[in-house]
Order: sequence, then structure tokens, then C-alpha cells
Amino acid sequence: MSQPLNAGAAMEESRGCHVVVLPWLAFGHLLPFLELSKSLAARGIKVSFISTPRNLQRLPVIPPHLASQIDLVNFPLPFVDGLPENAEATVDLELGDVQYLKKAYDGLEAPFSGFVAATSPDWIIYDCVTFWAPRVAMRFGVPSAFFSVYSAATASFMGPPRSLAGDRGRSKPEDFTVVPKWIDFPSTVKFRHYEAVSWSSDLGENVSGVPDPVRFVTVIEGCQTVLIRSCMEYEGAYLNVVKEMNGKPVKPVGLLPPAQDLWDSTPVGSEWGSRFRWLDEQAPRSVALVGFGSEFKLSVEQMHELAFGLETSNLPFIWLLRNPLGVPEEVDVLPEGFRARVAPRGLVCVGWAPQIKIMAHPSIGGYLFHSGWGSIVEALQFGLPLILAPMILDQGLNARLAAEKKIGIEIERDEKDGRFTRVEVAKALRLVMVEAEGEPLRAKAREMMPIFANKSLHETYMDEVAEYLVGYQKQRCMS
Repeated sequence: MSQPLNAGAAMEESRGCHVVVLPWLAFGHLLPFLELSKSLAARGIKVSFISTPRNLQRLPVIPPHLASQIDLVNFPLPFVDGLPENAEATVDLELGDVQYLKKAYDGLEAPFSGFVAATSPDWIIYDCVTFWAPRVAMRFGVPSAFFSVYSAATASFMGPPRSLAGDRGRSKPEDFTVVPKWIDFPSTVKFRHYEAVSWSSDLGENVSGVPDPVRFVTVIEGCQTVLIRSCMEYEGAYLNVVKEMNGKPVKPVGLLPPAQDLWDSTPVGSEWGSRFRWLDEQAPRSVALVGFGSEFKLSVEQMHELAFGLETSNLPFIWLLRNPLGVPEEVDVLPEGFRARVAPRGLVCVGWAPQIKIMAHPSIGGYLFHSGWGSIVEALQFGLPLILAPMILDQGLNARLAAEKKIGIEIERDEKDGRFTRVEVAKALRLVMVEAEGEPLRAKAREMMPIFANKSLHETYMDEVAEYLVGYQKQRCMS
């Protein structure tokens, strides 16, 4: 990487540069876009962060020293028949209803155009769903960048934009169960059959009128630059594929790991105070953290198999549980008597949880989760080995790469329908957490800490991105 400017010079160079960021309405996108915004703001770049009222209210508080550099811009969602009231993010919806959110999101093009006309930004940075942002940028002569919140392995598997739209013969599930030919090195990154079926079904028409492949092709082809949440140190070979296949600059922004003050200063109430005291009593690296985030809700059947697997494993655990959509938190959806049988070695915590603060606790020794890219970044900065149970979208590809790198294992599942059993859950947990056979995994995961927790490494990537954005702006002004 090139030598960045010193901090003072970089800040001075960046002043006057205004970037508009436009993430998709999912917290797996909103939060990385916010981290990107904070990193740009820390380098003197003015950022306008656009989302909807309820989403802006649910974002973490911006640190005071950056607050003057980041404007949270409120765009109300237009009414769409089929979209429930107050549903402004994918977390508020069943998976099949996300198409209505896309239709409402597309209705933001007109107010966004008005905002760009009024503010004349220097850059627009948008997401994979926002197919209308490139034409707004072009209309007003503003350079644009597509920011991929997905891993480089995922981006390389998807291939050149037109390949996803069917130009390379990838139109049926079987086409996605093999490593594509443009990945010309040994790789295990591909979908399993049940994942490919689900993926292919999502590529067709939806109520928005714009299929996802069309969105993806448009955002890639319409931008000047691709930004990607990745680094050469973890997935350099896949990053090189992404760079070769896009025909335009590709800039890794680093992994955007959560700032340390996020877990050091996260306030916890009395209930969580008692839970942390329980963690304090456990042996180092002995507790399995279990959590599937807020985006994907496990079915009751999946919850029960997971619960029985945790019980059978005989390991201490803390489970951050989210009830299925529409089921109140006070309703117990776990098997009858489960909580009593696993007490006191297991905690079940329903609702919000300070997840990063929990991961940072020395008693946590492994992480059973959905294999989301952001969660992998969070876990590996603490050197936690991974017990992988991918559920949707890119998660299977992330799991393959983690298993390929021997920093975790996948829970074995039925290849046809993706079902897992309590036996396989317990087996994977014990192998990763305590058995001698899992020690190489535990050691390899610890070896990831100098990459994932290396603040200066990821700051260097962001320095280069900021320099590029500001330098591009200056060249345009001079020409």
C-alpha cells in the first residue's frame, strides 16, 4: 500500500470534501455504512448519512468529536401497500416481505435527487440495492462509489456483474454449487444445494419490479469506484479476483472492526450486570456464545434443535435469543423445562444484548452463529473459533471461507433441505470448544487477532480511501 499523508496534512487536505452515503435499509448494511462514515469524518470529510426516521433513531450514537462532521438526513419512506406500518428495515419483516421494503426504498429517488441538487456533494457512496443512485449521480455530474459490505470471497463468487444477470450461464441452482471458473485457485467457496435453491429463487421478479441481479449490475456498472469491506491480509486472493473482474478501481476499506470504546463504554442495566457477574465466575475460554443477530429469526423447530444440542453438549453457554417475528419477548418458545435443566451452566437472554462487550469477556471461548460477515469480523478480533450455522444470503459463502482457513467448522446439515440436528450441534460445539481435535482451530482463530484487531492496519486502508476520494475531487476541480 502507498504511504499515507500524516494525520494533520490528511485532515487539511480533506476539508471541504462532502460525501453522501446511502445504505440499504438493513442493519447489516446500515452499521458498516455508519462505521465507514465515522472513519471518513475522522479524516475531515463531511458526511451526509441518509436513511429513514426510525432507522436513524435506532443507530448507535455518533461520538461527540465526530458529530459536527456527520449529518443524519431523514427521508420518510413512501407508503407501499403490503408494507406494515413502521417497518423501515429488514429486521421488521419476514423474509418474503422484504420486496415491499425495496419498492418503498425505490420511492426515495425523488427526494434524494432534490438533496443532491441542493447540496452538490463531491461523492455519492451507495449500496447494492440502490440501482437508482448511479443515474442520480450521473444527472448531476457527481462521481459515485459502490460500497460492498460483503466479503471479497462473496463478491468474487458472484463474479463479473453480467454473470449474475445470466450472461455467463448461471441461471439455475446447480450453477451456484460449483466454484466459478474465474476463481482460478483452489477454493471451497460455493453454495450447498439448499442454499443455491434459496439464492436462485431470490433472483427473480419481485413487487418492486426490479430483480436483484438488475440492481447489482446497475450499481457496479454505474460507479467510478468499488469500495469493499475487506483486507488483503485475510482474503487477498479473492480481493485480487474482485479487482481483476470489475474493470475499475477497487479499494478495500479494511474490516471496520468496532471501536474499542463500543464495548468498554456500553452501559448495561442491573439484569446485564448480574449476567456479567456470572461470566466472571466461569473459567477462561470455557463459555460458548450463541447468537443469530436481529436480521434472521430462527424457526421454533430450529430453536428447539439448537436448545437440545446445547443441553447435550454439557458446556456452559450464553444464548442471545430473538423470538420469531411477532412473538413477544415474554413468550417462552424454548422446549419445556429447558431453562431449568441447563441452569446454572447456561444463560438464555431474550432481546437486546451488548454483544461486543460479551465477546470481549475472557470467559468466552467460541461463537455459534449465522456466519454473517460483520459477525465474523467481530469474533475474530477476539480470536474466537467459529461454530458456523449459515442461514441466508452470503452466509454460506462466508462459512466456507472460514472453514477453508481452519478457523471454524460448520454444523453438519442435510444437503437437500439444510436441516440440522441436536446431535450435530453438540458435536460441533464440543469439537471447537474442548476436544483435542479442535485445538488447531482454536490456535488458528487466535492467530487472526493480529489482523482483525489491528487498528493501525485498518486505519491505513481508510487513509488510502480518504486520500483517493479527496484526490479525485481535486483533479476534477482542476480539469
